[in-house]
Amino acid sequence: MTDSRHITLPDGLRLNTRVDGPEGAPCLVFSNSVLTDLSVWDAQAKALSSDYRVIRYDQRGHGGSDVTEGAMDFIGYGADLVALLDALGIARCTFIGLSMGVPTGLAAHAAAPDRFERFVVVDGVSRSAPGREAFWGERRDTARDAGMEEIAISTAPRWMPGTAEDAPELARLIEMVAATPVEGFAAATHALASYDHSDVLPSLALPFLGITGEKDGAMPEAVRKQFGAVPGAQFTDIPGAGHLPNFQNPDAFNTALSAFLAATAQDLIKETR
Repeated sequence: MTDSRHITLPDGLRLNTRVDGPEGAPCLVFSNSVLTDLSVWDAQAKALSSDYRVIRYDQRGHGGSDVTEGAMDFIGYGADLVALLDALGIARCTFIGLSMGVPTGLAAHAAAPDRFERFVVVDGVSRSAPGREAFWGERRDTARDAGMEEIAISTAPRWMPGTAEDAPELARLIEMVAATPVEGFAAATHALASYDHSDVLPSLALPFLGITGEKDGAMPEAVRKQFGAVPGAQFTDIPGAGHLPNFQNPDAFNTALSAFLAATAQDLIKETR
């Protein structure tokens, strides 16, 4: 079963949402990165929707979701996620956030911790590196002056290292990035420029997995450093992948995620008794 719809948020804007899988199955909620849309999770929805209720959505200003006016922060993106759970009647979920989706999920967890039963971070961190304001300001100016095509051409190959220039998956990512609304991206750059949700980490008393692309620069080390104190935290790297391991090497990613879900399922059953 596939259900595509728009969820209306408290401020009247709408989130583009897709639900796959049987009603009553355990819920997995996937949150996309900046410059992508919910289709970045297509391989995960295909692999997991026979056993799970797979919920994907476009973060505000991305894909088919409405574009906000002005700057955003992760308190706002997190509130969108909680509103989505409310609208879909999801009491508890396993959350999987990609890059920008990580601080979105942390902000939502801070606001509504009881809604989360497992937490998976994918190439994302709890706090931004120092000095990122200049980088994101330059990206914002480029998008407004030269268009999203320029952002796509410079970003997609960097996010998918080792991918052939004529590879269809690279072309698909370029198209996805280029289709991102300029002002949706601009709003996100303000949130990404400087954020710190590390105060949420002590409250993450739930099964936790960090997944990173082996070739995503310093990200594997940063994820382990920032989330290493979470009780029982597990970490894995996806071979040959960059910033979007779920997209670049979906088979290895799905194997790692499925193993984590299976290994922690019994503990969740015990908690509900």
